[in-house]
Amino acid sequence: MSRRSDLDDLYDLLDCLEANVGGKRRLRDCTGYMNWPERGVYFFFTEETRDSTGQLRLTRVGTHAVSSGSGTSLWNRLRTHRGANRGSYEGGGNHRGSVFRKHVGRAMIERDGLHDEYPHWGEGSSADRERRLAELDHEHRVSEYIRDLPFLWVAVDDEPGPQSDRAYIERNAIALASNYRKETIDPQSDSWLGRNSPHEKITDSGLWNVYHVEEACDPAFLDRLAGAVSETTAP
Repeated sequence: MSRRSDLDDLYDLLDCLEANVGGKRRLRDCTGYMNWPERGVYFFFTEETRDSTGQLRLTRVGTHAVSSGSGTSLWNRLRTHRGANRGSYEGGGNHRGSVFRKHVGRAMIERDGLHDEYPHWGEGSSADRERRLAELDHEHRVSEYIRDLPFLWVAVDDEPGPQSDRAYIERNAIALASNYRKETIDPQSDSWLGRNSPHEKITDSGLWNVYHVEEACDPAFLDRLAGAVSETTAP
């Protein structure tokens, strides 16, 4: 089977998933009180559409708890991407705890020439209160962007670890959707924010991912994903 055919199969599965959960969500409308599965894989989309089908283009795939013993839940990871709804950093967030936020924020800095305003963006795994407050306006911009992206999730409740089904699905979905050093399918538009990223793997893959974008896909993951989709219901 060709990569194009496998990619069509992936999008068909995502359509089935969307039907099962009652539609795509946006993080601006989500809370921890929803009945989220403990573990899963998430799929974010941009408002751009695939040329061949009109489906929204997949733009990030992610999961959580892929280190043995990790206790991070699906909602905890999504909430970190969403950012804070209250407290000192209300409306912002912590990009040092979310590589998704870090990549989006860096692309905005490049696009808007904000290097002098945010010279330490992405440095380190933590920052003191003074630096976080200095970066808060930009964290707001990142939150506004990510909270408005449509997304889906699939429940895959296996044990944490690099050999988990979640890691397998994530890795191969990224590899399949990525255009990095491959035939370009569903090309990202010139206006897509990721085009401004300093990471070649983001600008060329069409995804907010840098890991696995250069890999070949194992099409057998689609069967594993199909089984998980059939068991996933609305929160």
